[in-house]
Amino acid sequence: MACIIIVLAGIKAASVIMVPFLLSAFIAIACSPLINWASRYRIPRWASVTLVILIILVIGFMLAGLITQSLSEFRQNMPVYREQLSGELAWVVNKLNVLNINIDKDLFLSYLDPGAAMSVATTFISGMGSVLSNLVLILLTVIFMLFEAESMPKRVHIALADPDMKMTHIDRFLKSVNSYLGIKMLVSLATGIFIGGWLYFLGIDHFLLWSVLAFMFNFIPNIGSIIAAVPAVLMAFVEFGFAKAGLTGLGFVLVNMVMGNVIEPRFMGRGLGLSTLVVFLSLIFWGWLLGSVGMLLSVPLTMVVKIALESREETKWLAILLSSDEPEAAEIKIDDPTPVQ
Repeated sequence: MACIIIVLAGIKAASVIMVPFLLSAFIAIACSPLINWASRYRIPRWASVTLVILIILVIGFMLAGLITQSLSEFRQNMPVYREQLSGELAWVVNKLNVLNINIDKDLFLSYLDPGAAMSVATTFISGMGSVLSNLVLILLTVIFMLFEAESMPKRVHIALADPDMKMTHIDRFLKSVNSYLGIKMLVSLATGIFIGGWLYFLGIDHFLLWSVLAFMFNFIPNIGSIIAAVPAVLMAFVEFGFAKAGLTGLGFVLVNMVMGNVIEPRFMGRGLGLSTLVVFLSLIFWGWLLGSVGMLLSVPLTMVVKIALESREETKWLAILLSSDEPEAAEIKIDDPTPVQ
């Protein structure tokens, strides 16, 4: 336990280096299927890697420009939103006074300040922005990883004492991470598109910003969708009142119920093998250890720990505790003196 604490303290102290490295590793893992697919058609590796990096750059700059412009417009309109919110809350306070529920409007307004509600989203985005400030380092690391990926299995076979067993775990991990990232990417993209379309239909300001937030926060398990809904619902309340705020919240609930409970489990199934409690606790733990990137990568990082624990008999019981599947009867050895009939 002391060793684990020292290692975690070292990771947190070196988070400036660890975060770009981990982000680069998972970007390279997510992009490797495209490189392998291109190699089947005899496309040179340097050409496929260059194309993938260009796609990442174009998408990254488009998202950065959209978020920067939307946040700038939001800050400029903040006085107008505060005035509109004050008018809406005055109506709410008057209705509550009719029911003999006396509430101080100024106190109520301080808790529902649009700027305060946006702090969660802006803190997350600024955390991602600080990571992306090392964009050159991340891209260079991804490029080198993609070029080294072809020869890495051969070196692992030579270096490891039991390469067959180790490579089985490594291959299973890479397959699980690729499947998770691919399905999560498509589900998050669909979630952002549906949320953006619904908010555009309702006429909510900055609907593109809220759709991008819905896309990004959908990578955070369990609570990400709830966090993404808060600023959009508050914006709808400020602009149009309770009716549009209720419709906005209903749209978020329906989209996330369909995507999270129907579409995603159908394609992802039980492949992750992590219990819901473990996923939630890993979100808190990796977020504390590595910040915003740790929250995004909480599930893949926990999968790394689980697969590492499964590789040794001494720690296999910990992997079973992290798993969501019922353990096989053969895996549990119980000394039973009763002979089998």
